[in-house]
Amino acid sequence: MDFMLSDSLMCLDMLHIGNQLAVLDDWMDWHHADVMDGHFCPNLTLSPDLVKAVCSVAKRPVEVHLMTERPGEWIERFAGAGAAMLSLHAETINAAAFRLMREVRAAGCRVGIVLNPATPLDSIRHYIDETDRLTLMTVDVGYAGQPMVPQVVSKIREAAAFKCKSGLSYEIQVDGCCNEKTYRTYAEAGAEMLVMGSGLFGLDTDLEKALQIMRQQQRAALAGMKQVACG
Repeated sequence: MDFMLSDSLMCLDMLHIGNQLAVLDDWMDWHHADVMDGHFCPNLTLSPDLVKAVCSVAKRPVEVHLMTERPGEWIERFAGAGAAMLSLHAETINAAAFRLMREVRAAGCRVGIVLNPATPLDSIRHYIDETDRLTLMTVDVGYAGQPMVPQVVSKIREAAAFKCKSGLSYEIQVDGCCNEKTYRTYAEAGAEMLVMGSGLFGLDTDLEKALQIMRQQQRAALAGMKQVACG
């Protein structure tokens, strides 16, 4: 089996982002833009203008991950910037989840839902069928390079089992601590897609070489595994 892959744009060298995107387009399925407002999590990253610039040259679609206290205020701006998917945190939308998800679709984007490590899957049971991609954070939001929260592995299994049982089609994405030590664990739990941050960009200063190392590590970790199937 192979994962679908998305690169974390916040990990790119912003002085060479155009050149790096050209390389990543040949390896990745998506680009992942982490938008942080300094309130929902203690960091500030990636503006609509930067996402617009990325979308203007990238060959792969861009997912915007809204780590913001008021995600509804950003839907039109990031949709207008060219995002193909807007992923909203359950922790910020549960008071208006259906309305905000409809707004995302009306803006022409696919809908993603994100859960922090301590947020249970049960919190989105009533609208999980409305999402195209379910992202499970395996680290607390804010910074790359954190250790995995091991309790999330059981939540990945739960999300995969519920998807099968309910006949749903959302993609199960893992964001956080995706590297050679965790690939097999995530795959066996049912993850289908990974957001590659420090587990890619920390492998080598030469991005092409880092991507080759990543591919080798993934193939070694997943050797002999078959695609996880329902039942």
